[in-house]
Amino acid sequence: MYKERPALHVSTFILERGFLLVFFAIFVRHIRPYAFGGTLGGAEYQPLPWLIGLLGFLLLFAVFLRSHSSWPQWLRISLRVAGWIGAVLFLALVRYPDGSGFDPARMDIIIMLLANMVVFGSLIYVLTQNNLLGRLAVMAVFVAMRLVHMQYDIAMAAGGQEAIKNIPYVMHFFHGAAPTWIDRVWNATPASWLYNFSWLKYLLIVLPGSIAGDQLRSWLSQRKRTRTPKERNTLIFVCLIVLALVIVSLAGLFSRRVFLTTMIAFALCLAGWLPLRNAKSTDLHFIKMFVWGSFWIVLGLILEPFGGGIKKDNSTLSYYFLTSGLSYCILIFFCIIIDIIKKRKSFDLLILNGQNPMIAYVGMANLVLPLLYLSYLFPWLKELLAPYPWLGFLLALGQTLLLAWIVSIFTKKKLFWRT
Repeated sequence: MYKERPALHVSTFILERGFLLVFFAIFVRHIRPYAFGGTLGGAEYQPLPWLIGLLGFLLLFAVFLRSHSSWPQWLRISLRVAGWIGAVLFLALVRYPDGSGFDPARMDIIIMLLANMVVFGSLIYVLTQNNLLGRLAVMAVFVAMRLVHMQYDIAMAAGGQEAIKNIPYVMHFFHGAAPTWIDRVWNATPASWLYNFSWLKYLLIVLPGSIAGDQLRSWLSQRKRTRTPKERNTLIFVCLIVLALVIVSLAGLFSRRVFLTTMIAFALCLAGWLPLRNAKSTDLHFIKMFVWGSFWIVLGLILEPFGGGIKKDNSTLSYYFLTSGLSYCILIFFCIIIDIIKKRKSFDLLILNGQNPMIAYVGMANLVLPLLYLSYLFPWLKELLAPYPWLGFLLALGQTLLLAWIVSIFTKKKLFWRT
């Protein structure tokens, strides 16, 4: 079912995909209407920034559109070539209000990080796809616990009775630590806008995701169509457990009830594992990814105190592992609800947007907002609702649903943006 491809072909595809995402990251920031004055200083009624935004969207459409196989070859090639020529000319000629022009450092950092993850994460996966060592996971737990306890050692050594015992750990903090070769590698970069070694820390999210991908692929190739009432009840129970894990983790850590959150999460992980430990059917077999998801959650919660608590910026170890585990939970939840319990129709809007994420990513700034502002109705409506927070929330919700509806139309028409 899943045909192996030559290593050279795979490597070429990975590098090509990385290049396209790098271009996407740079071009997206150069076509943002805000960069040309839109919505700044009362400029909502100036049409030019919004027209430029729409032009940028059309150029991206031509560059990234996966053409229908039924289209004539000359049309597919012409569309792609015209898109690239238009995009290059735009970058060469563009001028912003401050007099600046094209600058590769003017890039979308989120997409640039994703480009790096696509290249390095994919290459690592190709080299290690048959090399999962569970014992490393156990070692990681002990390393995480030691890292957290090290904070206590350092605090005690700074002025407590443990100073002598812990001097080897902390003397360099007080005498000024010279950069090591690790520090030099960590900050190494040929071009700061394109690549930084420190960005590879996000592989701690990507690689757990690759494990989930393998498990999901295995389930898709083996899943069964019928289930006993007991199996169905087990699936529903697991569905509730993973949903509870997400809610408890988000609410508990946001309110900083770390210990209580950790204990409840550990109990939920155990409760979800018990009915799965002897699962034999193929439907329940794929839920064994729950064990991996639980491991990442446990590891993330153990690491939570390290670095002053979980943070996205600057990101902490807890952030990588806990978000990976919660992502496993969401994946399990939707697999059960959509593919097993057959409630797909309720999530069609999400599915259709998930199948076209690149359009969804730029659609608000370069399609929805330009259309709304060029109508001259939106700025007036926004000012009218500004004193009323909940009405403002409903307006923002309406914008989001409008974007989701537009993306779903593109998807239904099989107009996909792909790298």
